Amino acid sequence: MHLHILGICGTFMGGLALIARAAGHRVTGCDAGVYPPMSTQLMEQGIELIEGFDAGQTALAPDLFVVGNVVSRGNPLMEAILNEGLPYTSGPQWLGEHVLPGHHVLAVAGTHGKTTTTSMLAWILESAGLQPSFLVGGVPQDFGVSARLSPGRGTGRPVFAIEADEYDTAFFDKRSKFVHYRPRTAILNNLEYDHADIFPDLAAIETQFHHLVRTIPGQGRIVAPTRTPAIDRVLARGCWSETVTFGAEGDWQAGPEDASGAFEVIHRGTSAGRVAWTLSGEHNRMNALAAIAAAEHVGVVPADAVAALSRFAGVKRRMELRGTVDGVRVYDDFAHHPTAIATTLAGLRARVPGERILAVLEPRSNTMKLGAMKAQLPGSLQDADLVFCFGAQDGKHALGWDPAEALAPLGARASGWSDLSAMIAAIAAAARPGDHVVVMSNGGFGGVHDKLLRALRERAPGTGSA
Repeated sequence: MHLHILGICGTFMGGLALIARAAGHRVTGCDAGVYPPMSTQLMEQGIELIEGFDAGQTALAPDLFVVGNVVSRGNPLMEAILNEGLPYTSGPQWLGEHVLPGHHVLAVAGTHGKTTTTSMLAWILESAGLQPSFLVGGVPQDFGVSARLSPGRGTGRPVFAIEADEYDTAFFDKRSKFVHYRPRTAILNNLEYDHADIFPDLAAIETQFHHLVRTIPGQGRIVAPTRTPAIDRVLARGCWSETVTFGAEGDWQAGPEDASGAFEVIHRGTSAGRVAWTLSGEHNRMNALAAIAAAEHVGVVPADAVAALSRFAGVKRRMELRGTVDGVRVYDDFAHHPTAIATTLAGLRARVPGERILAVLEPRSNTMKLGAMKAQLPGSLQDADLVFCFGAQDGKHALGWDPAEALAPLGARASGWSDLSAMIAAIAAAARPGDHVVVMSNGGFGGVHDKLLRALRERAPGTGSA
């Protein structure tokens, strides 16, 4: 079968392309921005890429057009597909109908931590010899790719770990992506308001999670956090599967983190071992507990899961150290929701209590651009010593609000910027040896990481402000 994928360079659709190619299909695709690293990853797999969405691509005559949710009405290729009556489907629906059947699907849902938890889970399954297939919204450093289709190994069904997003499926299917996956094991990591561009309130998101719960079989398992009212409300609407809890007073608990980030895993009062890794923060400990509890459902001994996590390398763009210049460390992180920003900074603060943290933020998500969360930003940045917030004044990622005004409660330690070069110069001037600069955005942020490292190298050694 020949598939032509619209929006192929997105993380999910690019991963889908890799899986379809591994399944033996001919795959081509198009996107408005065809550039590395996704373009390189795809072309190395023999996938032909086309820049743009011109209507002439219907001449490729694929058996099926697979449409990403970046595509909307008015897109010239989509309009041609509709006018000519050509066959099309969404990425999640194609995956759910053609790849996932026959697998034991382990889905990771939640507002925060999906990518990291799915990566942890896939690594645990890999370490246990199960040779999992996976589709992650990032690049696990242990695998080097965002997706893989594997025949699996063992006597049961092959396993498939998938990041289960609540965002809508496509312009013609407004259900959340995850309703297509039919998991047997589901992690509901957390739940709060997000995606203000498609959900009017938290109750609407809870309804989508309720729909997911309805698809999990009676022999399935739901892994859920304690002390999470939104998840409690979802499960109170109906639950037909075993529920295993993690967190305070849960079936799975984490001991306190020591200075190195290590912690003990406790299962119903009994130690399952000690995770010794380089990650930090309560959010990562909770992610780890969820992954261990999910892996147990497919037969992974908890002690083996703990040992695997002690070798977990992490995920690109999750507190990824991009470089150190003159004693200044520059990190890249995907955080863009106030809760994720707060947990990222709190995790680092716990590791470096006496050192300065410079937070560099681009509120780029649709929710943040709409201003739905701007009032929560000052509180989320309390662990930062200095805050630099970038808001483009025009173009695709322009904000509808003033960053400096929103961050006024932080006083002189926060500043808003609309000129990227000027902001980079200001950060380089302020940074001094021993500082930690955390760049947070769900986009490329204009290559700010490399530009900042260059600016630090070009200044005289030790000239950061005192």
